[in-house]
Amino acid sequence: MTTFLYQVTDLHIREPGRKAYGRLDTAPYLKRAVETIARCPQPPTAVVLTGDLTDFGRAAEYEHLRALLAGLTCPYFLLAGNHDEADTMRAAFPEHTYLGTSGPVQYSVPVGDLQLIALDTTVRGQSHGALDAQRLDWLARELDRASHRPVVIAMHHPPFTTMIGHMDKIGLLQGREELARIVSQHPHVERVICGHLHRAIDVRFGGTLASTSPAPAHQVVLDLDPNAASQWNLEPGGFRIHAWCEGQGLVTHTLPVGQFEGPYPFHMGGVLID
Repeated sequence: MTTFLYQVTDLHIREPGRKAYGRLDTAPYLKRAVETIARCPQPPTAVVLTGDLTDFGRAAEYEHLRALLAGLTCPYFLLAGNHDEADTMRAAFPEHTYLGTSGPVQYSVPVGDLQLIALDTTVRGQSHGALDAQRLDWLARELDRASHRPVVIAMHHPPFTTMIGHMDKIGLLQGREELARIVSQHPHVERVICGHLHRAIDVRFGGTLASTSPAPAHQVVLDLDPNAASQWNLEPGGFRIHAWCEGQGLVTHTLPVGQFEGPYPFHMGGVLID
């Protein structure tokens, strides 16, 4: 049986009626993402949400988020991003006991044939991320425990240079090299999946692949000039599907949010249509 781990990230949900950046209502975009997931031919084994779930980490925002996620019919797992507040998130989702009761939001859970290990990169009150020795030691221990299973490490800040200058300035600023060394020592790590960038980006990292995902609503403008302005746009939103294929490994697809014309057959009765 194939395992399908869906990744949705950077939701930036505000209180009902409030807009992110004073101009964007992100809630309808998440609603459409949940509807898109429901239409997928292969339903998710689980969904992981890789941070920036809300815009300010307020209780009313998490309450709104919880209502928007109610349409998911599979287990879902939450990570904190730099826009989140861990204790408020825990209080809003008390049945999500994997979140713990204090400290970093880190956990290791089975998802079908995969082991999902969530690593907390947040720095309280800051936009950038960091990994200290305590968090990295925890990861190394969890990777040793899961040595018999393929692992997906999920985190918010990507541990690589994206070439989008204003985002790299608030990327993972501590612990990259140490993380790469730990990952390289564990060949059962299939993927390091991240949020934060509001774009699909793939990079070799620590002997495996590291990636980011589009967001359901707004995307970071793709401009690789290191001095480019910090801007977002409304390119089509999306999410990623990480499918475990026995004998092949992890295969990742990017799916846009929404409903589009089609599907139409390429052939009719086995004959190419002219």
